[in-house]
Amino acid sequence: MRQNSVRKEGARRRAPHASDHGWDESRDEGSSESPGEGPSAGPREGRGEGRGEGSRKASREGRGRSAKASKGGGEPPEGSARHRRGARGGARPPRRKRRVLRWSATILSVLILGTAGAGYLYYQHLNGNLETDDLNLGEHRAPEPTPNAAGQTPLNILLIGSDARDSKANQKLGGAKDTFGSPPLADVQMLLHVSADRSNMSVVSMPRDTLLQIPKCTDPDDGKVYPETGPKYMTNESLGRGGPGCTVATWEKLTNIHIDHFMMVDFAGVVSMADAIGGVPVCVDKNIHSRTREGKGSGLKLKKGTTEIQGEQALQWLRTRYGFEGGTDISRAKAQHMYMNALVRKLRENTGLTSPNQLRKLAEEATNALTVDDGLGSPKKLYDLGNELKKVSPSRTTMTTMPFDYAGARVVPKPGDAEQLFRLVRDDVPLDGKGKKKKAKEKVSDDPAAADGEIAVQVQNGTRSTTEPPVSGRASTVAQLLVGKGFKKATPDSSAALAEEKTVVRYPSADLEGDAQRVAKSLGLPLSAAKKSTDVSGVTLIVGADWREGDAPPKAKKKDDSTPESADALSGSDKKACMKVDPNFTW
Repeated sequence: MRQNSVRKEGARRRAPHASDHGWDESRDEGSSESPGEGPSAGPREGRGEGRGEGSRKASREGRGRSAKASKGGGEPPEGSARHRRGARGGARPPRRKRRVLRWSATILSVLILGTAGAGYLYYQHLNGNLETDDLNLGEHRAPEPTPNAAGQTPLNILLIGSDARDSKANQKLGGAKDTFGSPPLADVQMLLHVSADRSNMSVVSMPRDTLLQIPKCTDPDDGKVYPETGPKYMTNESLGRGGPGCTVATWEKLTNIHIDHFMMVDFAGVVSMADAIGGVPVCVDKNIHSRTREGKGSGLKLKKGTTEIQGEQALQWLRTRYGFEGGTDISRAKAQHMYMNALVRKLRENTGLTSPNQLRKLAEEATNALTVDDGLGSPKKLYDLGNELKKVSPSRTTMTTMPFDYAGARVVPKPGDAEQLFRLVRDDVPLDGKGKKKKAKEKVSDDPAAADGEIAVQVQNGTRSTTEPPVSGRASTVAQLLVGKGFKKATPDSSAALAEEKTVVRYPSADLEGDAQRVAKSLGLPLSAAKKSTDVSGVTLIVGADWREGDAPPKAKKKDDSTPESADALSGSDKKACMKVDPNFTW
């Protein structure tokens, strides 16, 4: 059973001010943008509109759960977060363990929230603070990455900022009183990618207004099934469809990147973390005051130049949309990247974090603030994760935004550029251009292949693409080609044509890996074209859009491993980055 991931009023003490990480400012400010296409217009303008009966029911259920929890009556279930909080002790930690926490504090450069690696200090107490949720609520997973020559694999963590108004603290910080208790939105989504050799790190932000298809998700708490949506739902709606595991499933469906973990915080969680960490330097090129005549805006007021912000100013910086040049979620994401980079540098340098009491507070707030998947569900696991993350220097950290095109007031992934960025992450190619991915030696399966004539191969037509229709009869043509090569059990699949960018041989289990590699080799494909997948029941050759004609797949072209300019990359070592201010918001 997972722990409750919705934070109720009184579950932890928080200061009613400080830094949230850019969650839906429009709920506080209002919105001047026109509604988007399809059912995704509702969340921008008013949470109640356009959501349908399912969302209204989820809203009522959420309010019911919050009311029940806030009463505090009855004994909480054994093993729940609330039960463990009540049972934990308050003993002062031994002096010898303070060094461990100091070590872990430098690790907090984990991400946007600076909250990984809380350490071992009063372990059971910290363990009781953490809340867990399921990693992936979808039906399919992206394939796991292939280990490099040293047997190392990349690490992908999805960072989620929830705009939940489920407590008085969150409501005060987020505003929009009419949305109290309604389904939360994932208004900050960032994928943190750490290279297999731990030499570099990349962050990819997705605008909250991105229109895409959310996969079918099943809420593990009550079994409620949320069907797959159409192609024009805003990505931030995924969180309200069963929890953070649906947001993970949405990312995997769009990017085909295997996500290992997620970490989620709400308004109050980021507030407490920002207060515990202290001031973080940010820069604006003019005096700024984020306030419109209609009273919209975060209220941020800073003088030109660099200012160390914390508390309520940090909250305002991270949520500001009105005031930064462009006045969009894109400019807000850029401001968040600048804050993250400065935060990473501060935590790595341990600037200002010298007091044992301050470090204990940081560990306390970090574990209190987070909801994580079971794979990170203990201080030790977070500490181990921090040990991995601290290996990357700020100079090898690159912040990017998913390339996009506008679709009315919303955005969609930019054709070509978005997939290029996703592919670089999948292939573990550094986004800073400072290192080339070492080509891993292809691993031959330990499972020997059967005789060609005994290998059953199903051939599917995957030649459909976004620009071209499928090649009629392609599965039958290639199946006959395989029969001619000795694979007598090769048969075409007459079902609807698929869309597969490159030809691939999929297999469901390790005992068929050798057979799949044999089919790939016979066609001149690399062994890496044989990929394990739970989507197939046997060895399956999917003829991709790269092989629309001819008797052999085309030879792979040399890949362009440059980061698209549209990704707006920012180096973690850039101390001169400064937000441009809209002249209409100066003072």
